[in-house]
Amino acid sequence: MKNLIVNADDLCWTEGVNQGIADAFRNGIVTSASILANGAAFLGGLEVARCAPGLGLGVHLNLSDGVPVADREAVTSLLNDQGEFAGGPESLFLKQVRRGLVMNEVEAEWDAQIQKVRDAGIEPTHLDGHKHVHMLPGLFEIALGLAKRHSIGAIRVALEDSGLRTALASGEKQRSGVVMKQGVQARGLKLLARDVRGQAERAGIATADYFCGIAQTGELTLDGVKKLVKSLPEGTTELMCHPGYADAALRKTATRLQDSRQKELEILTNTGIRNLVASQGIRLIDYGFVTQEA
Repeated sequence: MKNLIVNADDLCWTEGVNQGIADAFRNGIVTSASILANGAAFLGGLEVARCAPGLGLGVHLNLSDGVPVADREAVTSLLNDQGEFAGGPESLFLKQVRRGLVMNEVEAEWDAQIQKVRDAGIEPTHLDGHKHVHMLPGLFEIALGLAKRHSIGAIRVALEDSGLRTALASGEKQRSGVVMKQGVQARGLKLLARDVRGQAERAGIATADYFCGIAQTGELTLDGVKKLVKSLPEGTTELMCHPGYADAALRKTATRLQDSRQKELEILTNTGIRNLVASQGIRLIDYGFVTQEA
């Protein structure tokens, strides 16, 4: 059986992102979304969740953007002088190598993020990481431990399948420099996190069999998604995506994913894509199904 999880990252970032994810679920192939517990539009994201029964909801573990959920004094190693997260996975990894990243503080912050989501009445289907930070050595183990503590049955393993990455690269011209840089990042994660799927299995936490979407983040094309659907292997694949509307609030944030969000929304709600998924006999699922079948 071919199963496909289409997970929209960044629920709660802005109201425009929230609405785009809601539309991609109602009118398209999105089956799952990841909640930013410290997102500025958290309450709006909860409303989307309440109005979208059947949408799988995970927690998007974050150490890179915004303010912490935990008490700032308890997580000082994660923050800049303004009391905010400031650093992508690369800078966090360097900080970790230099022993400047306090693992107990990472655990405390992620625990607070998960608890905030649960306190809102949501039982998460899975954990994943904003900018894949949960894949860093040592941090993946923390995420697994928190999944066990909170009875969350699945976790994203963001190790991109090379064949699926090639399929997604099809179609109209993409910004080759961006795709190449993100492809390097995807390969780097493979080197840093070779045994994570085995770690998850040993911990009793389910994963998808395949994952894709890193190299084409912000660069998805209609033809690429069509070829991906036609190339889907047996088992369960996760396609990461970032649909949304570029509202005024999004324009004010530092994310480079602006107009690309609406383009992705158009692709994910394309009637041809929906029909192709159906014609290929692909089952659209969320991580809750992965947990049940594990």
